[in-house]
Amino acid sequence: MVVLYDRLPEEGGSLDQQDVLMQAEAVEQALVDLGHEPTRLTVSMDLRSLAEDLRREDPALVINLVESVEGHGRLIHVAPALLDVLDIPYTGSPADALYVTSNKLLTKRLLAGAGIPTPESLSMEAAKGRDTPLDEAYIIKSVWEHASVGIEDDSVVSVRDAHHLHLKMMDRRRKLGGACFAERYIEGREFNQSLLASDEGPMVLPPAEILFDDYPVGKRRIVGYDAKWEQASFEYHHTRRTFEFTEGEDPLLLRLAHIARSCWSLFGLKGYGRVDFRVDEENRPWVLEINANPCLSPDAGFVAAAHQAGVEFREIVERIINDSGACRHTR
Repeated sequence: MVVLYDRLPEEGGSLDQQDVLMQAEAVEQALVDLGHEPTRLTVSMDLRSLAEDLRREDPALVINLVESVEGHGRLIHVAPALLDVLDIPYTGSPADALYVTSNKLLTKRLLAGAGIPTPESLSMEAAKGRDTPLDEAYIIKSVWEHASVGIEDDSVVSVRDAHHLHLKMMDRRRKLGGACFAERYIEGREFNQSLLASDEGPMVLPPAEILFDDYPVGKRRIVGYDAKWEQASFEYHHTRRTFEFTEGEDPLLLRLAHIARSCWSLFGLKGYGRVDFRVDEENRPWVLEINANPCLSPDAGFVAAAHQAGVEFREIVERIINDSGACRHTR
């Protein structure tokens, strides 16, 4: 069995890139506990060498932890696509699901087409040269990159019109890894709904709300890069996850669970997944993002949600393996 993950740059990479090492170590230990003998391989732009390594190892299954290729999140689908070509089974969502969900604009089009609420958005191309008035605030995001890369306080902007918004996107595109888009900013609460494969279909894990403790007036309540990764920042220490809700919130939580299941089916997810929501002041949920293969670090939100459901890390890995169908795969 092979554990496949991102090859880091020689200087170590950014904080979000380094996190993949924690995932690999935790998953490797779980595999050993389950009686497997895992081997590690990393992904780079040299796919020919990777293919040769995989043929040499001839694994019964690859644990796919790849989040990017040499720092490019838009290449997240390349590793599973190569595994498809080599006819090697792997865990998590298939290559096409990873491609679609990593392209946030394409994700939003499919959500809207399926009647699943997601905030309206504008691409750079759609906003360029337009004088359409815009009265609401927008948040500027990367089309491809994950882990809140480039999301900061000034990512939320108020603009006069679409052309003004285009100029703001041009200013931020370098921080966001190139292609970016603007999404209508939803003032309200933020939730994560995780799902884990089971014999009866996707198991909806306990929902988590992200609380913004003691945020000063005027500071945007967003889960930016600092909140996730910079341990010395205000945001890191004042952005808190909770699984505690009152009975009066059951209708909202059931709605989140229903939408998350619909997203699992719509995008053809496998193994595990997470849907990120904002809930506006009228208690309406809006899907922000689909995470096809969310982070499996022991301190990550997905693992915390599984633990709330009484599912320990080794069982998480076991369920993800079982959903890969590798035991039924013939080569």
